[in-house]
Amino acid sequence: MQTRGMKSIDRFRIQSATWHPHPAVRTGANLTVGERAADRLRNWMGSWWFVIGALVFLAGWMVGNRGSGFDKYPFILLNLILSCIAALQGAILLIAAKREEQISSDLARHDYETNVEADRIVKEIHRLTQDIHAAIATKRSEDVPSDPSPTS
Repeated sequence: MQTRGMKSIDRFRIQSATWHPHPAVRTGANLTVGERAADRLRNWMGSWWFVIGALVFLAGWMVGNRGSGFDKYPFILLNLILSCIAALQGAILLIAAKREEQISSDLARHDYETNVEADRIVKEIHRLTQDIHAAIATKRSEDVPSDPSPTS
């Protein structure tokens, strides 16, 4: 059973918006395999799941190799693996940055084209408004008698 206060809170609850892709940004099948991979890697590596997974992996490695494991302390093999991952992450981050730059460029181009079209429309509306004002002025001058004669 809801109370009066809960009903007022429900009224202000934010609804999840449906995602509509921007018309200037290519998505899905319009992307190359490399672009899709860059987007997926960027989204995955920039998530909490990646951070938590990496921490779990590191903790598991250290616990598993603490006494008689194949990579005893100071974990030289783990250090090599982490160095390789860091090197690859740098390249992946550059690829993702390049992809973000491409998206920004596409959005800027779309904004420019939209602004040019809006400017054309505004100028056309301004011209039409001037034509309407001229037509009204002409109509008013036709309605006013040119020789007002005094009536006696």
